[in-house]
Amino acid sequence: MAALGVSLAACGKATPPRAPVAVQVAPVTEARFTDDIDTVSTLEAKELVQLAAQASGRILELKISQGDAVAPGQLLVVLDQTQIRAELANLQAQAQKDKLNWERYEFLVPQGAASAKERDEFKAQYVASREAVIAKEADLSYSNLRSPVRGIVADVQVKVGDVIRSGDPFTQLIKNNQLEARVEVPSTYSDRIQLGLPVVLSMPGSNKVLAQSTVSSVDPTIAAGTQALLVKAVFPNPDGVLRNGQRLRTRVQLDARQLPSVPFAAVTQSSGQSFVYRVGSFKQLEAQPGKADLSRIRKGIEMGKIPAGTRFALQTPVTLGSLQNNRYPVVKGLALGDKVITTNLLSLRHGMPIQVKN
Repeated sequence: MAALGVSLAACGKATPPRAPVAVQVAPVTEARFTDDIDTVSTLEAKELVQLAAQASGRILELKISQGDAVAPGQLLVVLDQTQIRAELANLQAQAQKDKLNWERYEFLVPQGAASAKERDEFKAQYVASREAVIAKEADLSYSNLRSPVRGIVADVQVKVGDVIRSGDPFTQLIKNNQLEARVEVPSTYSDRIQLGLPVVLSMPGSNKVLAQSTVSSVDPTIAAGTQALLVKAVFPNPDGVLRNGQRLRTRVQLDARQLPSVPFAAVTQSSGQSFVYRVGSFKQLEAQPGKADLSRIRKGIEMGKIPAGTRFALQTPVTLGSLQNNRYPVVKGLALGDKVITTNLLSLRHGMPIQVKN
């Protein structure tokens, strides 16, 4: 009987309450969320000039290199045109010969010593040779190649000593102060695309914003092969951070709203359901008991083992939108001003007493 009494006494002994878990909390606050199209676009310089030789010759001086900033009229290349001058002398000699022949027949035709047809043939030869002289003289006027616009020199594909021909491209001048993003938007969004929508550029894999602009033009036609709609946005680039040909993450913002939100750190997942731990009073716990041992907690409060005003962790199912800027928009389950726990989530259970540290 004595042993039974000891056993019964042991069974009746109250379990000591757990020490409150120290946590940090954050309020449910409004944040700006956007409905975005996230894709990749290629930047193109608004002003890009392909530089080609305006005359043929061997390069004597090359006064530019990749990355140089040049001004309009600045000397870029000096050509050795010895060969062109020799060719010009030959053409001039031929033109003079053709001119004498034409003049001779011009005299003979009225005398009946030559036909008008022969005279016209010699005249045509003279006209052609004279045009060849004029063209070659134009080549000589371009022995010094100068920049037509202001810009940054791209890859220079020639060197001193190379022979270039008239019309051969040898570099590009790029004005990087304005770049245009070519954005291919899936045709399913075509009814929502309009001028003026915000466009944001960032590095792939990063949310750091490099530049912001708006939709400046929309192609009226959807590409048959890709079923995409071409959208363009122009980005000022005064600091030269962006580059011609660069491919960047591009977000077209279709809509923006202020919504209740919680930090990423407050959310846990279980069986496909999202949960947060709200900070609540015992009265709130009674309204959402779950698996909490309410009688034990009530008794602890009545006996003074759980201080009055103690806060509890309330596991709350929530419906959330897509994560943006490390915050989730709250669709259902929380109200503005609710406080959610952001630390020690793995140590918490529904109904546990907590101690707020922040």
